[in-house]
Amino acid sequence: MALIGAAGITQLRDALTSRDIIGQAKGILMYRDNLTGEAAFQLLRKTSQDANIKLVEVARWIIERHVSGFKRT
Repeated sequence: MALIGAAGITQLRDALTSRDIIGQAKGILMYRDNLTGEAAFQLLRKTSQDANIKLVEVARWIIERHVSGFKRT
């Protein structure tokens, strides 16, 4: 029973982390491309599907590119 509880907590933590990452990427797209929240999410979703990459991984890539752009200046 304790293992089930620990697994559930880990899954919840992972889900919250993924949600935060996706939210950050949405914010970057909204700012950069002047998109609504829904349009930014749809762009992430479509890119994920077209590239066959998990949505959270697409979001991580956007964040990394955004952060690396700040480091160069």
